[in-house]
Amino acid sequence: MKKDIVPPPVEDIAVAVVTEQNELGESEWNVYLLNLKKQKIEGVLVTSQGYGTFDGEEVKTSTLRHFLDEVNPQAFAKIEPIVETVFGLNNEYWVSFYINKIMYDKKYIFLAESITSKNLITIPLINKKGVMIK
Repeated sequence: MKKDIVPPPVEDIAVAVVTEQNELGESEWNVYLLNLKKQKIEGVLVTSQGYGTFDGEEVKTSTLRHFLDEVNPQAFAKIEPIVETVFGLNNEYWVSFYINKIMYDKKYIFLAESITSKNLITIPLINKKGVMIK
């Protein structure tokens, strides 16, 4: 039975939305997966979507899927760019990966209006300002 399957807890994996400068010197936002573990993660699948209310109407963005072969220990990988217009929505990142042939998964949700300058911290490993969920 599905209720009898207890997935292992996900620890030391984070998703961060980071503000950066592009090649033209303009500000842009990117989403990163951080592996804070002391072992690599493999077969990483990340699905992303936004949902919520915009101008009084329910809105849902397209679901995007990203595959990363592996993320080394104490390393990070860029998932996707993100535009500020969706910061007013809930932005969900569902991360699945393997360690030693055991599957892990966890949903990370940046709530609407949580990606703001007042919530910026220095993101570990990347050493840039952003908002992180661990």
